[in-house]
Amino acid sequence: MTTVTEALQRRISIRAFLPDPLPRQAVHDVLERARWAPSGGNVQPWKVIAVAGAERDAVIALAQAAHAAGAPSEEGDDPVYPANLWEPYRSRRFKVGEDLYALLQIPRTDRPGRLRQFARNYQFFGAPVALFLVIDRRMGRGQWAHLGMFMQSIALAAVEAGLGTCMQEAWATLRRSLAAHFALAQDEMVYCAIALGRPDPAAAVNRLRSERVAVEDFTTFRGFT
Repeated sequence: MTTVTEALQRRISIRAFLPDPLPRQAVHDVLERARWAPSGGNVQPWKVIAVAGAERDAVIALAQAAHAAGAPSEEGDDPVYPANLWEPYRSRRFKVGEDLYALLQIPRTDRPGRLRQFARNYQFFGAPVALFLVIDRRMGRGQWAHLGMFMQSIALAAVEAGLGTCMQEAWATLRRSLAAHFALAQDEMVYCAIALGRPDPAAAVNRLRSERVAVEDFTTFRGFT
């Protein structure tokens, strides 16, 4: 049995998946476990749209068409990152990106290569299943935090099942298009997608382990003897 600690340490962002299809029951089982995630007032402010097969291909085609047309970002008033990200957060984000491209042997001077790698976000890195996380725009920051706890629960449940995930906020750039595609209600929006499948053990990119700061760097202990 995988412990919580083991799942936390083993969970990474998988960016290369095996093409093996996942049965609906396997996806259902992951969500069955994740639905016990906490939320304030038990509001459970999330919806999930799980796509596979032709539905998955249709979403990929939507993204390809939008990018081919040079469509602007559709993040709207809820951007993934704040403008002019400050330190130390800017450096952390920069470093994980550089570590990723170094692992893939794509130098900074190879801009087309980097763009091709980034574009794989919109193919779910080859994962056979994608989960789109939907939230109502009228929800507050608290409910967005609760959605994050649900997403973490999905990732840990996937590890227990021998699967991998990648949280894909890149799909926020297609929020309006996805809302139309999925016929969402007026106030509903896609927050992000989660790629889900079996990790490719031979892929170098799946060796990336992003660094974490020490507990002492983000915690102030008060009142302890």
